[in-house]
Amino acid sequence: MHATVAVLPTLCTLGNLLCGFIAVFLVSRPPDPSQPAYRLFVLASLFIFFGMVFDGLDGQLARLTKHASNLGAQLDSMADMVTFGVAPAFLVVQLMQLNAVPLLTDDPDPLWALCGRLALVSACIYVACAALRLARFNIETKSDDAVDHMSFEGLPTPGAAGTVASLVMLHQYFLGTYMPTPEVASAAHNHFRDAPTIVQVSSVGMLAITLAAAFGMVSRLRYAHLTNRYLRGHAPIGYVARAVIGVLLLLVHFQAMLAAGFVAYALSAPCVWVWKRTWRRETRV
Repeated sequence: MHATVAVLPTLCTLGNLLCGFIAVFLVSRPPDPSQPAYRLFVLASLFIFFGMVFDGLDGQLARLTKHASNLGAQLDSMADMVTFGVAPAFLVVQLMQLNAVPLLTDDPDPLWALCGRLALVSACIYVACAALRLARFNIETKSDDAVDHMSFEGLPTPGAAGTVASLVMLHQYFLGTYMPTPEVASAAHNHFRDAPTIVQVSSVGMLAITLAAAFGMVSRLRYAHLTNRYLRGHAPIGYVARAVIGVLLLLVHFQAMLAAGFVAYALSAPCVWVWKRTWRRETRV
């Protein structure tokens, strides 16, 4: 018997996969001296977000057309592994300029050499945790019904990838703001020790953020499925008003608000966990 697939959901899943591949391709290219180097990272991050759109569409189309299958679920996990697992980790490695560590060439600055090694280790941990998160999701999900997708156990891989990609975009905004000319931006991109302090701090901060997102994916913390919980069916007018306000805030400062939104989601489950434990302790007293 030949396996068959639903055309539209499968095309969306493959679109997600190709977005991840394009993101990796963009940041693996050598920078053009005539262009600001940060543009490649911004484009790569945007393709990760495009992958999220395709990832959301394939599940919705599969349920609408009633063509959800095990084959589609496995293909979706493979696409998610590339776009939300490999691509964000590669962004971080390239951001820290792995080609400058002593493993490949001699770097006279031991601090940046250490950061380069830590970037590689952090990226490897992130990729491994993304694979574990997707495998656990496949075996623990009961069905494709929306009622079984109201929340997630552990930070979803799109949420982790969005956190990393949005902060990479914010870092590149700082890079472009403080070094607007292509020559200076490219030089600072290749030698972070020559960049302003805010660029250096945000670069090193990406290591902690990547590790936090990785451990969040394999945690048992409960995260809300925002689409199924707040955007499906009927809801109070207040929900709609808050959604409109959120969209308008993106227009005020796209990079900062996008990063703030994903970071807030990544921190939501740990904050709820801490609040519940504190509240229970107070009620017992």
